[in-house]
Amino acid sequence: MAGGKSMFDAAGKPERKVIGFMRLGTFATVLSILLVVGSLVSLGVNGINWGLDFTGGTLVELSYDKPADVSNIRDQLEQMGYSDTVVQEFGSEQEVLIRISGDEATLGQRVSSSLAKQYDGKVIVRRVEFVGPQVGDRLREQGGLGLLMAMGLVMAYVAFRFQFKFSIGAVISLAHDAIVVLGVFSVFQLQFDLTVMAALLAVIGYSLNDTIIVYDRVRENFRKMRKGTAIDIINISLTQTLGRTLATSGTTIMVLLSLLFFGGDMIHNFSLALLVGIVIGTSSSIYVACNVLLYMNVSREDLIISQANDEMP
Repeated sequence: MAGGKSMFDAAGKPERKVIGFMRLGTFATVLSILLVVGSLVSLGVNGINWGLDFTGGTLVELSYDKPADVSNIRDQLEQMGYSDTVVQEFGSEQEVLIRISGDEATLGQRVSSSLAKQYDGKVIVRRVEFVGPQVGDRLREQGGLGLLMAMGLVMAYVAFRFQFKFSIGAVISLAHDAIVVLGVFSVFQLQFDLTVMAALLAVIGYSLNDTIIVYDRVRENFRKMRKGTAIDIINISLTQTLGRTLATSGTTIMVLLSLLFFGGDMIHNFSLALLVGIVIGTSSSIYVACNVLLYMNVSREDLIISQANDEMP
């Protein structure tokens, strides 16, 4: 076996200690169902806190001659009657980005003038942009279609590369990850903007890569092992890929934690969506994707047809 010592002896039985992942299969299935149902209920009751990219509004970028007090600016906006705003540093401590819900063409100029009057110093208006609600609706529709298209293409690829049962498991795993990430943003009413949409698509790609690696080893062991049930083969496959999974997920999570705590407000929700998605995606590659195979009674016979294709140069 490439990349390490074989886990099988001459009789095709495993040599190394195998971790019994599937002993927690039922518990993991119940937990996944609860997470998905809870996320769907929250999405139905609370909805999603769409950002200005999707709902429309006004964006104002201001440059102060001294480090800006973001909290004070936020309080000033609330006193002016604009409670539904996002105020964050943009590039430096002197640059401030303000997002305000509203469809008035003069809203940006009015807000920037009021803030300048309350500030003892110089304030420069870098830009004022207005995003209409029609543009936001189109972005929302295109983002949803993008997610559905990605899952459809994934299902077609996995069905061609492996087998139909594997494609069902992969799509259910990806749908599980996307729904849970959306559920987290719905429960805590975190703002969902285009950066979070990009993170959600990245989560699908990451989770798919992890699932493909697990599935590839499962298929290989189904053909190599002469004895053992489907649960035994899946446990061996997961044990073999565990080191790679922990190394990849661990290093990625460390980077995302750094971005989450030190990256600033601009990428906070982006980092959070990726962090939640990778943690959920790693577990779903083990328990959701593989549990679906077991529930569909995957067997060696399912993989005989594709064996000829795999041995082609």
